[in-house]
Amino acid sequence: MTTTAEPTTTEIGKSRVRKEDARLIAGRSRYTDSITPPGTLHIAVVRTTLARATITSIDKSEAEKSPGVHGVYTAADLGAEAVGMPCAWPVTPDQKAPQRPVLGIGRVSFSGEGVAVVVARSMAEAKDAAELVEVDYDPQDAILDMEAASKDGADLVHPDLGTNVSATWQFDSKAMGTGDSVDDAIKEAESDPDSIVVRRRFRQQRLIPAFMEPRSCVVDPTGEQITIWSATQVPHILRTMTTVTLGIPESKLRVIAPDVGGGFGGKIGVLPEEMLCVLLAQKLGKPVKWTETRSESMLTAHHGRDQIQDLTITAKKDGTITGLDVHLLADMGSYLGLVGPGVPILGAFMFNAIYKIPALKFTCSNVFTNKTLTDAYRGAGRPEATFGIERMMDELAVELGRDPMELREQNWISHEEFPFTTVAGLTYDTGNYEQATARAMELFDYAGLRREQEERKRSGDPVQLGIGISTFTEMCGLAPSRVLGSLDYGAGGWEAASIRMLATGKVEVITGASAHGQGHETAFSQIVADQLGVPFEDVEILHGDTQVSPKGLDTYGSRSLVVGGIAIVNAAEKVVAKAKKIAAHLLEASEDDLEFANGTFTVKGTDKGKAIQEIAFATFMAHDYPEDMEPSLDSDAVFDPENFSYPHGTHLAAMEVDTDTGRVTLRNYVCVDDIGNVINPLIVEGQVHGGLAQGIAQALFEEANYDEQGTLVNATFVDYTIPSAADLPSFTTESMSTAATSNKLGVKGVGEAGTIASTPAIVNGVLDAIRHLGVTEIEMPTTSQRVWRALQVAKGGNPMETPSDTHSPGAGLGSIDPNNPKGEVL
Repeated sequence: MTTTAEPTTTEIGKSRVRKEDARLIAGRSRYTDSITPPGTLHIAVVRTTLARATITSIDKSEAEKSPGVHGVYTAADLGAEAVGMPCAWPVTPDQKAPQRPVLGIGRVSFSGEGVAVVVARSMAEAKDAAELVEVDYDPQDAILDMEAASKDGADLVHPDLGTNVSATWQFDSKAMGTGDSVDDAIKEAESDPDSIVVRRRFRQQRLIPAFMEPRSCVVDPTGEQITIWSATQVPHILRTMTTVTLGIPESKLRVIAPDVGGGFGGKIGVLPEEMLCVLLAQKLGKPVKWTETRSESMLTAHHGRDQIQDLTITAKKDGTITGLDVHLLADMGSYLGLVGPGVPILGAFMFNAIYKIPALKFTCSNVFTNKTLTDAYRGAGRPEATFGIERMMDELAVELGRDPMELREQNWISHEEFPFTTVAGLTYDTGNYEQATARAMELFDYAGLRREQEERKRSGDPVQLGIGISTFTEMCGLAPSRVLGSLDYGAGGWEAASIRMLATGKVEVITGASAHGQGHETAFSQIVADQLGVPFEDVEILHGDTQVSPKGLDTYGSRSLVVGGIAIVNAAEKVVAKAKKIAAHLLEASEDDLEFANGTFTVKGTDKGKAIQEIAFATFMAHDYPEDMEPSLDSDAVFDPENFSYPHGTHLAAMEVDTDTGRVTLRNYVCVDDIGNVINPLIVEGQVHGGLAQGIAQALFEEANYDEQGTLVNATFVDYTIPSAADLPSFTTESMSTAATSNKLGVKGVGEAGTIASTPAIVNGVLDAIRHLGVTEIEMPTTSQRVWRALQVAKGGNPMETPSDTHSPGAGLGSIDPNNPKGEVL
């Protein structure tokens, strides 16, 4: 069920169908793989199947004789031995960052790493020839356990670094002056009979972004500029980083992100394959193209999450929280991604969530292993933090014998206390946790479901009911630049926009945000239509091309609306200000006597006025305009916010668990999110639904599994379980608004909310259903196998026995295998 918005006479607030959908749905879209300039050569990357090995020889001879092959190249052949892929987030001054080569040089560090590249007339010929390249290796044992790898004396992924720990970053509220001492809180709680200390370990499994469109790149060197088409979220960053990596002047590079089929953070990186395409295009003087297969994407596109969380929470026995200590190990994989080192650090500021925790200490060690690197995945650090604190709130409630919702309410920030500066040093501007929670509980029938839960327990029903809770907030709109700079982030957080008023009254909007499925063209058109008073249909949004939009910092971190959208508003205000001067001149009136509404400048108290389209044409003609201004309404703006935005919400899940089979069923899901003012409710619904699906998938379905040799064993959609629509119920969603004070539109961002909030709600619900049976923890994903085995252990039974019904729909199951006791999907 979706609550529809009230009808509105303005564009902002209308549930408009996305204007870009007509193109995308009808197959008139243009993805990178659709682009093949004349004379294009295709490449296939020769990839190792070993996770850790020394390269002893590469024999290219048979491949070079294969039909259609133009050449076979190693890093040495390309003169690229010194080329290293960029990492833009050195989280500590002493961060260890190994060179990530475009192709393996002398050794390989993860299964799927490229060692050579084949160039041919067609993709099929390149792939066939790639199979003929003979590579000999001296294999070594793969280093896969991040905890073991972090220990002194462990075998090393990169021997030249002397350690597997890339960096250790710490935040201490006492040292930073934002709160009390966690160490003191723990000592006091341990010695105080009226206090409690709860310690837990949680595992954030490794996930694969699994975007719809595989990555692709085309490079054409034949013009005055080198043109790069890429299925990327970050065309502007890709251009800058190509200059940094290869030394090509930025002015000689044009990067185009055409239609992009999803990203979820998985297309935020700068790829070895993109740099290979540029190097080969320069070397050969012809366009070069690469498109990955789905298995390549699963294997080598960066992964997400993969943390071990050791958490300690202290509280008075009346439920008042006194401290939170967080120790993380984060698996970086074999190299550092573009922003990968900083992803777990973002969680440092969100572990306190919506609660008035007086003392916080956060320590994170980033660790190398022989796996695919990890980087941003939808939510980027904040889902991990939300999972940790929301699981701990349930654990604390259990230890205290309290209703978990009442315990949350006791500790959260009340709406009267905003703006509120947290123990992490952030200032939450607005929010109303009470209102969102009350409405969610009403829609969910919280009290009724609690009664049903108790009745099922009393009756011994084999299908038990659990209620999962997640009350979350997030920092999004990745900015402001000064804050990012204080965290040593390698870029700013601003965004740019330009508005061009055409002679005929139509409007072109240029934005540095780069859409990959979010609905920017529609939402931004609605904003501009209201700001300028022009028809929605008269607004065109241009993006994703550094020649059209030369300034920008692209799309990630729920920043497009709260940063990019405000840049557009600021540019529109400048257009109106210029138009007002010309209107006053033409109407022979003072600017102070003009009113602007619904696209028309009117002299106060009269019916004398001119529409902004008339002003645009008069400006184009330039026959009569003020002497102190140029004949142009076009305007630019760059917006750098002073604060993050802080959406929040309450998510509730009703989970049924069949105690005979372990089958897990999501019966009902309700969420009420405060995302500030809503531009387009229909787009918001799409974002929330997609986010919920991904967060629920982590809780119930998804996990990237490696075998003992470091091979990813579920590198296809046959093996890597993602949910379909049939696996999920209809969601009940509502939005409420406490307008943000950090921007003119009062918006907060919505793209990651569902993913951040839903995972702990599901896991809390599963455990709530069977905790009374002795089950206290189940590692994600909570498949039916794992649930059933946990129940057997709790009963003192044999977890290796096969239950009567393990292949339940929506459970994300593999086959039960006594050699696979954790129940990983095989």
